[in-house]
Amino acid sequence: MKVFLAGAAGAIGRRLVPLLLEAGHDVTGTTRSGEKASELKARGVTAVVVDVYDVAALHDAVVRAQPDVVMHQLTDLPKALDPAQPRNFGGNMRLRIEGTANLVAAAQAAGARRFIAQSIAFAYAPGPEPHAETDPLASAEGETPSAMTSRGARALEGATLGAAGLEGIVLRYGRLYGPGTWNATPNGRGVLHVDAAAHAALLALTRGMPGVYNVAEPDGAVAIDKASRDLGFNPAFRCAF
Repeated sequence: MKVFLAGAAGAIGRRLVPLLLEAGHDVTGTTRSGEKASELKARGVTAVVVDVYDVAALHDAVVRAQPDVVMHQLTDLPKALDPAQPRNFGGNMRLRIEGTANLVAAAQAAGARRFIAQSIAFAYAPGPEPHAETDPLASAEGETPSAMTSRGARALEGATLGAAGLEGIVLRYGRLYGPGTWNATPNGRGVLHVDAAAHAALLALTRGMPGVYNVAEPDGAVAIDKASRDLGFNPAFRCAF
């Protein structure tokens, strides 16, 4: 299967690439860094240096790849969390709104069949737990971090699920921990190891109906029955490398 992976050099992308290649998929991966592109090429990926906000270049890259599935694993976050520095909620919100729309349009132009996008499982409105996929997200009104996070997630999910001609799958990831993330060990509730996140994306290539799936560890914050049943998701999965 031909897979176009946007964000191939990110926290999840780095763990996902070997899984895709091992499964025999033909992977085209994006990065904004020439150095990271060289690393991707060395791993067997067709690397593309492109910015998701460059509509024309993104369109050409996806159409040239002719993917069966487009994966959206892009974020706009620093490599390390510095409590002394303000979080870039605006940048990540913009990426989820504008970047997702650009990537969906490129996937449609390329004739892709399925579009898999990374969302979050910690943007639910307050209410009884564990949260099911049908529970409402937090309010998107205002400029608070919670509102901006919710606004971005809503836009990403709406664009993914409403894309004509595409089977849209939204993976609501828990708070990531593990290699390449902000946390080496679980921090808080509704957590998820980055390897299990990557594996869920691999499973979603060929499994599951279009829709939303909570992907996290079963600590009572969110319900993962749907992902376990329909995708075969296992929160205990760890990469062998």
